[in-house]
Amino acid sequence: MTRASLTRLAIAGAAMVGVAALTMGTAAASPGPKPPKPDKPGPSVPIRLLTINDLHGNLEPPTGSSSRILDPNGANTDTDGSLTGIAGAKYSIAGGASYLAAHLKQLRDPNTLLVAAGDLIGASPLLSAAYHDEPTVALLDKLGLVTSSAGNHEFDEGIDELNRITNGGCHPVDGCSPAGEWKGTKFDYLGANVLKEGNGDYALPPFYVKKIKGVDIGFIGLVTQTTPNIVTAAGIKGLQFTEEVAAANKASKYLAQHGVKAQVVLVHEGDNINPNQDPSSCPVVPGNGSRIATGLDPQIDLVISGHSHQAYVCKVKDPAGQDRVYTQGSSFGRAITQIDFRVDHKTKDVVRSSVVAKNNVVTRTVTPDADTEAYIKTWQERVSTVADKPIGKITANIGRGSNVGETPLGDLIADAQLEATKDGGDAEIALMNPGGVRTDLTYAQSGSEGDGVVTYGEAFQVQPFNNLMQVVTLTGAQLKALLEQQIWTVDPATGGITQRILQPSSSLTYTFDTTKPVGSRVSDIKINGTAVTDAQQIRVAANNFLVGGGDGFGVFTQGTNLWSGPLDIDALVAYMGAHSPIAPPATGRINLIR
Repeated sequence: MTRASLTRLAIAGAAMVGVAALTMGTAAASPGPKPPKPDKPGPSVPIRLLTINDLHGNLEPPTGSSSRILDPNGANTDTDGSLTGIAGAKYSIAGGASYLAAHLKQLRDPNTLLVAAGDLIGASPLLSAAYHDEPTVALLDKLGLVTSSAGNHEFDEGIDELNRITNGGCHPVDGCSPAGEWKGTKFDYLGANVLKEGNGDYALPPFYVKKIKGVDIGFIGLVTQTTPNIVTAAGIKGLQFTEEVAAANKASKYLAQHGVKAQVVLVHEGDNINPNQDPSSCPVVPGNGSRIATGLDPQIDLVISGHSHQAYVCKVKDPAGQDRVYTQGSSFGRAITQIDFRVDHKTKDVVRSSVVAKNNVVTRTVTPDADTEAYIKTWQERVSTVADKPIGKITANIGRGSNVGETPLGDLIADAQLEATKDGGDAEIALMNPGGVRTDLTYAQSGSEGDGVVTYGEAFQVQPFNNLMQVVTLTGAQLKALLEQQIWTVDPATGGITQRILQPSSSLTYTFDTTKPVGSRVSDIKINGTAVTDAQQIRVAANNFLVGGGDGFGVFTQGTNLWSGPLDIDALVAYMGAHSPIAPPATGRINLIR
């Protein structure tokens, strides 16, 4: 990094709060700071960090699978694994901004900083998305957010829109929201590995420094370097996303040279976890998150992650062999990670042995914050006009029928999800869980502009869970194993059917013979008419609930090359707009023998 680029960084507002006395220098000249000396006793300052990640604009309490979180102290037990995929697991119903605000108030002390690890906006519910997430970032300001790393979804509408969110101004196409001219945020998004193409300058501030009780805490922001693979081309136009560890170490070196020794990385990248384990036991499956957490310079004391929507608290070894805490706090506002530590007044560094971290579930057993509830109600009233907006037409009822086996509405949703994930995710087939289809699309009662009109609100009632669309690679053998996990049983006494049959896109056909033993019911799998082989690599689209092993479909968790796309409701709305009027799809993709 040259002296000139550092000067441009300062002029651009690199968020050097509390370090006005620091002087600019050349950060690339020295070999970097030596590993910190062993902690010595002495006067120190207690600090508490409260952290969130992957809120995705969930101001209202999330519903369905998005509301549940594995919780060893949870009040509910999933007896058959149908909710979490883990039979016997305990979970809590969690999330919602008014509950988040209430829990934050309970957890704050005088030396508390609220920070985040990205994807606070983007892939958001209607309440926030209708106004380009201004309601969410305004509330985060009210809650006292200090800073956040950018996440990949912060780039959904491009760097110019992200800058507008930060700096203010009305949307260039949709204009001002009902709240009036947007004033911008009090906090900055950070991105030490987000550069402008062509000149290599930072596109976002790389770090933020906050002085508290006489000591400086430096926060370095990172976003997954895979962002160009999971965001549309328009969203990352003009940007370069570099390797995370090298980018963070460069910023760390600069901070250390200017006296900022207590350093925290906020990184929008994380690991998946092994199921059926207490999140506090570090049940991570080492991946990109662990690679970053273990590879960062020893000067960096803590790593707060996001992106994988998991909850964990870990200790890893830094390159000098010291323990370093590495955490993530689920998603959708269901958890707050609390990290307590002390900063030595003399060394200005974190006393590593003092670091204690835990995840606090944002339960709904507390009294919701009244001011936040009133704020949300205001936006609910404002968004009602969006809910009544027509999005397309249908030619007849498209329903779930008896919701046994394949259904017309299930097929329609799978087709919409396939179309939404082909570009970017390279999806070849899509599968939808029938439990996520909550009501029918009804011809005679749809909309106010004539029979067959479907409004956004009606589509949202069909898919109200705001799941993210994702794509993973499965082999042909794994796809067969996945389809074998479908359930079909008949009660001999009553003739009643218990079943859980995934709804397929039109590109997928197969035979499911309920008369055969479990494990040998699926045959003749074809994609676009071509037989599938065991070794074939197949890109399979589904919502994040299924990809995480929900509804007992654990084979999904064996998938590789995860890609995340739009919300499932957005996929349905886009499909209806592009293909209207829509007739009920013919079933028959599954040759069901019973």
